Amino acid sequence: MIQLGGEKFKFIDVFPKILTVPDSFVVRNNKIQTTKDKTKESHGEAKLYISSKNIMRDFYGHEGFHATCFMLKQDLINYLNILKIEYLNPSQNYRGMENFSALWEERMNKIVHLQNEIITFEVSDQNQIKGPRGYVNSTDMGYQLIRELSLPLVSYILVKKLSDTTGSELYYWKLFVDFEAIEQMKSLPTVFAYGKSKLQAQETKEAEKQIEEEVTNIKRGRDGQQKYREKLLEQCPFCPFTMVADDRLLIASHIKPWAVADEKERTDPYNGYMLTPTYDRLFDKGFITFTEDRHVHISNFLSNRTCKQLGLEDDKFIQMLPMDKKRIKYLEFHRKSVFKD
Repeated sequence: MIQLGGEKFKFIDVFPKILTVPDSFVVRNNKIQTTKDKTKESHGEAKLYISSKNIMRDFYGHEGFHATCFMLKQDLINYLNILKIEYLNPSQNYRGMENFSALWEERMNKIVHLQNEIITFEVSDQNQIKGPRGYVNSTDMGYQLIRELSLPLVSYILVKKLSDTTGSELYYWKLFVDFEAIEQMKSLPTVFAYGKSKLQAQETKEAEKQIEEEVTNIKRGRDGQQKYREKLLEQCPFCPFTMVADDRLLIASHIKPWAVADEKERTDPYNGYMLTPTYDRLFDKGFITFTEDRHVHISNFLSNRTCKQLGLEDDKFIQMLPMDKKRIKYLEFHRKSVFKD
């Protein structure tokens, strides 16, 4: 049994796919600006692509299903707090980015003043859409909140199937921030449209200058990452899980993600561990985290089957895991903002 929003539920399964929020799904202010003519931009679609129809219906029910879903008010507050850095310093050219600071305040205020701790909504199978792709849709307030709060490509949804005390199946939706995607977006040079007028020529020069600055920043970032890796290897010369010491197979993983760390934190070797690829991915995506006394915690957004296949054991003591006061501080952030609790 697990407890959510003051109520107890029985855990059944985890949906095997990450639902990355697409640009087509979000409200207009959140959409990515791709043309100068804003009138040509769509307002977004309400339907959400889930997966292939077979996988979707195996999880939610038979063709034409109507599934009762819910989110937690506190989850949405946490999500907005974590995503605030993207609202204040956007990594993408969002349509409403000029007013993003005010939008964040407005949206946070809206969530804080919701009366219910549990926000329920129903999604329906869009079986009228031909082809193998499975979609859901809803007009309920909770579903529309996802469209309003999510920023495309840097937000994603994980879903658990649960049952309540009456045996009814429910689906717990939770929004997460993709720190890796934010980092990638910020490292991409901006694409500009080139024209023939004098004004456009001036814009072209400014664009070229901006691209040059962005490329320089990317190179500087790569140099910083290499130095970070070298310093981290001195402290952590092997993976504490596998004991692999071949540095060609080790990844310098950040505890506080690069996308939300400041310049000092990004190159601080105490903000990291050397891990083999599988464990790096688990840690980076928040499927595992660590306690101050070197125990590993496993997210319950990983299915029992996956944990068995990977040999993961919750609360296992990792004797060779480096731990010190600085790492403990960084791990506080990881447990609160990265780990999928």
